[in-house]
Amino acid sequence: MTLQIFLPFYGDPGLMHTAVRSVLAQDSPDWTLTLVDDRYPHADVRPWVEGLGDPRVRYVLNERNLGVSGNFDRCLRLADGDLVTFLGGDDELLPGYVSTVLRMRAAHPDAALLQPGVEVIDEHGEPALPLADRVKQRLLRPKVPAGGLRELGGEELAASLLAGNWLYFPALAFDRVRAQRHGFREELKTIQDLDLILRLVMEGGTLVICDDVCFRYRRHAASESSWRASSGDRFAEDRRFFAEAAERGRELGWDRARRAARRRVTSRLHGATMLPAALRSRDAAAARSLARHVLARPGS
Repeated sequence: MTLQIFLPFYGDPGLMHTAVRSVLAQDSPDWTLTLVDDRYPHADVRPWVEGLGDPRVRYVLNERNLGVSGNFDRCLRLADGDLVTFLGGDDELLPGYVSTVLRMRAAHPDAALLQPGVEVIDEHGEPALPLADRVKQRLLRPKVPAGGLRELGGEELAASLLAGNWLYFPALAFDRVRAQRHGFREELKTIQDLDLILRLVMEGGTLVICDDVCFRYRRHAASESSWRASSGDRFAEDRRFFAEAAERGRELGWDRARRAARRRVTSRLHGATMLPAALRSRDAAAARSLARHVLARPGS
């Protein structure tokens, strides 16, 4: 079995070099890497990738800029193997990532999603655990037996993720066939990952998690999602997404999931943490958007 790793690229070439080198350093040879360049205006990207001289690594240039979700979907449509992952251009694999994911797949061959353990790092590559990640890892993430795996699914998983998304999307491995059946919605800018994950879960797909840390997730304020969150744009998209999720929960008869989507507790809390900064900067539009998100009645 081979893991197909895609790197949808539009960002810092230096961080991308680190991400690619972390793939080359895997202790398992059973991987391929495709960097899909969303027409980043840097002339050295293609020569650097092709100059690596590794037949498992290839470079693809989009005909036009597709944006974040569009490039994710382009990567997914290029995949033709069993398992696919979408490595962030500023994240890093630890040497055991591929072998860990393939071990999880061998133990649960029908799972739709595989989530190994993640270490959070800051913009300098140093270990960090900001508030959002403390909540994810210590409060929201289900417990796993020591040294083992845990499989989750159905309404329990959907309600858990809608109460607070504790997954790390770039570290996930997806069943390619199931994921391609749905694809990424290009109109979503920051929550496209949870949207796809939830659709997989609601059609009966399961998630396998383990605590073996083999991925380094970079958390820094310059990310696309952080910028949109600070301006309030992200939360308007959140409200639309959670309203749709509540309706899908109602159609399935999943009352716990429907209630979790209507309450969107952690999304509200996230908005509340951004509100003081918007007020200090006197950004009235962002402050109004954030206040509306935090104070709106459940389901509105």
